[in-house]
Amino acid sequence: MLQIEETALSGVLILTPRRFGDHRGFFSESWNAARMAEAGLDYAFVQDNHSLSRETGTVRGLHFQAPPHAQAKLVRCGRGRLFDVAVDIRKGSPTYGQWVGEELSFENGRQLMIPAGFLHGFITLEPDTEIIYKCTDYYAPDCDGAVRFDDPEIGIDWGVDTGAAVLSEKDAAAPLLKDFDSPFIYEGTPA
Repeated sequence: MLQIEETALSGVLILTPRRFGDHRGFFSESWNAARMAEAGLDYAFVQDNHSLSRETGTVRGLHFQAPPHAQAKLVRCGRGRLFDVAVDIRKGSPTYGQWVGEELSFENGRQLMIPAGFLHGFITLEPDTEIIYKCTDYYAPDCDGAVRFDDPEIGIDWGVDTGAAVLSEKDAAAPLLKDFDSPFIYEGTPA
């Protein structure tokens, strides 16, 4: 059985697959296309990504991939603990610029389903944290973009001091939301 929870942003969901455990450990079905389609989540994932962040306080994001290669993502933590965030950047959306965040960890097994039209980012809460995520389109460098993770207009509460955040050059140079022309248009609830 899969637990599906709605968030304050329509279309962004928390999925918690059931774990079957015994003295050896556990088994969990992290994605099943047929079961997801029955729940109204009909996503065709084409790429899996896996990254390791060595230091606590590593920030990756806030990233997006623009059309025609926009991506929905299903994000989970393979090891460690992270705070995962989605920000609505669909022009005309009643929740434009608003964010939701969820702690994902190896221990809790929770996953965040993020539709296209949302920024995605995370901060690691433990050293050697691994993030694993499925994408509905292939990575396309010419469609890759970012917005500042600490943009005061968005106002994300990362839950930790981000003054010493470990960032890539790309993320450190990302524009603010007010200087960003989103390629996404609100067309109702994401699919």
